Amino acid sequence: MERFSEKGLGQVINGAHTIIYASDAEAARAFFRDVLGLPHVDAGDGWLIFKSPPGELAVHPSDPHAAGVIELFLMCDDLAATVADLKAKGVEFTTDITEQRWGSVTTIAVPGAGTIGLYQPKHDTAYDL
Repeated sequence: MERFSEKGLGQVINGAHTIIYASDAEAARAFFRDVLGLPHVDAGDGWLIFKSPPGELAVHPSDPHAAGVIELFLMCDDLAATVADLKAKGVEFTTDITEQRWGSVTTIAVPGAGTIGLYQPKHDTAYDL
């Protein structure tokens, strides 16, 4: 444990692996590959692992029933322009853009895998520290 106390875990952890469970994994993979254009590797037999954009981790307070819930939000610099680009590619938006204290927000449908958030932050970001 001495190694952690000297550097802190943030210096030892070198990445995060996000998992999206999908009833139609092929459709979800095709969305991230073909629509969003995320770079990827094939871990074998078409099992694609995508490069994520730079990320952040936030911890929000919640009531005990929501504790442990994890959400995925993709971030962008210009939400209106990103929404227009994605709509042109046939992406389905499941909510209108709303203005929150922390950012402009919408949600998009991932074929076979539910929805994920998309937002333009109004706060300082940590992904480029």
